[in-house]
Amino acid sequence: MAIVGLTMVRVAQVDPLTQAIVPKEKSVLGADVLEIDETFFGTKTANITGIEGSITKVHGNNVQMDAVVGGAAPAVALDINNLGFEISQGLVGRLSDGKGGFVSDGSKPHFAVSIESQTLDRKESVFFNFGNGLFTAPTQNVGTDTENQTRQDDNLTFTALSTKAFKKEPYKYYFTGDKDFDMANMYKETFGGFKLDTGTVTPPEEGGNK
Repeated sequence: MAIVGLTMVRVAQVDPLTQAIVPKEKSVLGADVLEIDETFFGTKTANITGIEGSITKVHGNNVQMDAVVGGAAPAVALDINNLGFEISQGLVGRLSDGKGGFVSDGSKPHFAVSIESQTLDRKESVFFNFGNGLFTAPTQNVGTDTENQTRQDDNLTFTALSTKAFKKEPYKYYFTGDKDFDMANMYKETFGGFKLDTGTVTPPEEGGNK
């Protein structure tokens, strides 16, 4: 199935051991689930590799008898237009020293990531979700302005890890066109038990306050 566009990238910090969502009061993101929206000028690309492992052929009796597929090792190359400085530092594990400096203590926070695209008719969404992983920013280009501005985006690599809610697989796809699709369940599985506010109002019990 063909897909078009990049609708939204969502990120949430999760606990490295339990994979439960880190509440916004303690998250380096300052949010439960952060949407990379117009505030950050959006995301240009989110290119996913390593969805399936390489194939190793098994030979016998001078012919190819079988093949073994290696485990998935997904990574996402993200080009985000303009993350806030503290968020970009927090994603890769660099924390403030309280004096304007940011440095890593050698550990990295864990995150869940959801990448949303659409079907050709733009009536349905396709989600590429990762419930646990790490961000790295291995390079940083700095270039002089000439007659034109030389802009460097936030280029991050997300390496997916095993996710308990995905039966220990590193990724899971969701499709709104499936008759059993449940947005609240997708958020719960992907973002460490996060409870999505669906806006549903529970009716009062009979005889209670109206």
